[in-house]
Amino acid sequence: QVQLVESGGGLVQAGDSLRLSCVASGRTSTTPVMGWFRQAPGKEREFVAAISDSGRDTHYADSVKGRFTISRDNAKIYLQMNSLKSEDTAVYFCAAGPILTYVKRWYDFWGQGTQVTVSS
Repeated sequence: QVQLVESGGGLVQAGDSLRLSCVASGRTSTTPVMGWFRQAPGKEREFVAAISDSGRDTHYADSVKGRFTISRDNAKIYLQMNSLKSEDTAVYFCAAGPILTYVKRWYDFWGQGTQVTVSS
C-alpha cells in the first residue's frame, strides 16, 4: 500500500501562483511514477502532470503546459502553478502508479485531494 497526502491548496486570484505538495509513504517502490490530476465540479477527473521516479521525464496536459511545473524530491512531488486561471479551479489529487502516462486507470493509489480556487 502507498499513502499519499497533498497540501498547499487555497484561494488565489487569477494570475497568482500556488505550489502544491504531495508526500508518499509505504511501498513506494511498486509505484514509482507520481502525478497530479484535478476534478472540477460536475466534470471528470483529468490528468494534469506526471513525473518519473528519477524526475528526468515529465508529461503535461496541454492546458497547463508552460504554466505548471512538476518536480520531485524522492517520495515528495510538487506542482508549481503559475499564471493561474479561473478554469484551474478544482480539487487536485496526487496519484502514484507504475508507468508514466496520462491515463487515469494506470494510477493505483490516490490522495484525498486539496482544493484550489482561483477567483477572477
